Amino acid sequence: MARADGFAYDVRADGSVRVTHRGRVAAVLRGERAREFLAAVAAPGGDPQLVMARWTGNYRRGNERTARDHPRNR
Repeated sequence: MARADGFAYDVRADGSVRVTHRGRVAAVLRGERAREFLAAVAAPGGDPQLVMARWTGNYRRGNERTARDHPRNR
């Protein structure tokens, strides 16, 4: 379900969803949030990796342009 170095999720027996990133727990979603997350991941045409990154907060921190323009990255 996930790339080797990316995000993965599993649905627990109690209905909660555990999202992991590179084997470490990134978020645990319960109740309505878990149901919304599962609907977003299952939506056609979307990238589940991108959805998981957005839901865990590991998405676009705002420093991409700065990092791209750094002399070390040219």
